[in-house]
Amino acid sequence: MGYKVAVIGATGNVGREMLQTLVDRKFPVDEVVALASERSVGREVAFGDNKILKCQDLAKFDFKGFDIALSSPGASVSAIHSPRAAAAGCVVVDNTSHFRMDPDVPLVVPEVNPEAIADYTKKGIIANPNCSTIQMVVALKPLHTLGKIKRVVVSTYQSVSGAGKEGMDELFEQTRGVFVNDDRTPKKFPKPIAFNLIPQIDVFMEDGSTKEEWKMVVETKKILDPAIAVNATCVRVPVFVGHAESINVEFENPVSVAQARKALSKAPGVVVVDQHEPGGYVTPIECVGEDAVYVSRIRKDPTVANGLSFWCVADNLRKGAALNAVQVAEVLARDYLKK
Repeated sequence: MGYKVAVIGATGNVGREMLQTLVDRKFPVDEVVALASERSVGREVAFGDNKILKCQDLAKFDFKGFDIALSSPGASVSAIHSPRAAAAGCVVVDNTSHFRMDPDVPLVVPEVNPEAIADYTKKGIIANPNCSTIQMVVALKPLHTLGKIKRVVVSTYQSVSGAGKEGMDELFEQTRGVFVNDDRTPKKFPKPIAFNLIPQIDVFMEDGSTKEEWKMVVETKKILDPAIAVNATCVRVPVFVGHAESINVEFENPVSVAQARKALSKAPGVVVVDQHEPGGYVTPIECVGEDAVYVSRIRKDPTVANGLSFWCVADNLRKGAALNAVQVAEVLARDYLKK
């Protein structure tokens, strides 16, 4: 017997990827509905190769009788409709930022803290972490088990798809504009993104960090260990899909490169590609459409007593959003909503 699943924000990049991921992973569904804003009612979205769903109005939809909602409509919309779905008995896996730091809402990456899903009963909502946090903690988990992490310094190289369709369109139009001498005035981003790097993702906070950087700090602490110190610099790069991260880790105990490579190679959700030769690493373009978090360039940091550095890439629309949400739903269905 399958589940009745609602996908909220079905016309967006992540919503479409959620629908595809449900098919790819053969999630047991009896019924799937696509929900979006009133202006998108009637728009068609694909569910697999042979089924088309027509979007229904989220504001008018009755969640009674539905088991799981995968939600990615934007934080302000989620703030209204995720609690409404939960009140109707539909467990929500929420991909927006609104509920992540709520102490009564579990923040879950299934490879890292699946046991936290049990707390969904408090509000009927489970939060999906930020895309950049997800791939980092998947890689950090086996290392933290190995040597107990004290401190992480991370620089991210985040694709424009993290800013939605508007971000992708802006990169395309600005790149085209360079060659045809067309208008390249930024609209979605604070500066031109084509052939450029922008060291700002989300708004600035009082301490000079951006909200994206703050998310990586507080979410890592909630998911993995509150004792870990995290310093993040988040940069938007002219790549359509796929986030990359340069991660430096300081441990309490000695951890060798060989030990780290072995632990990472055995870790769920991680693929190690680490040949010390030209091209012996994974780049964002190669991870698109893939489920794994790829780790490369594992090496000793000689500037601290117990330090390692590595390179990490993942598809931010898939593992960084849709896949993680579906994996949470899989654990939820298997262990808590058994039919």
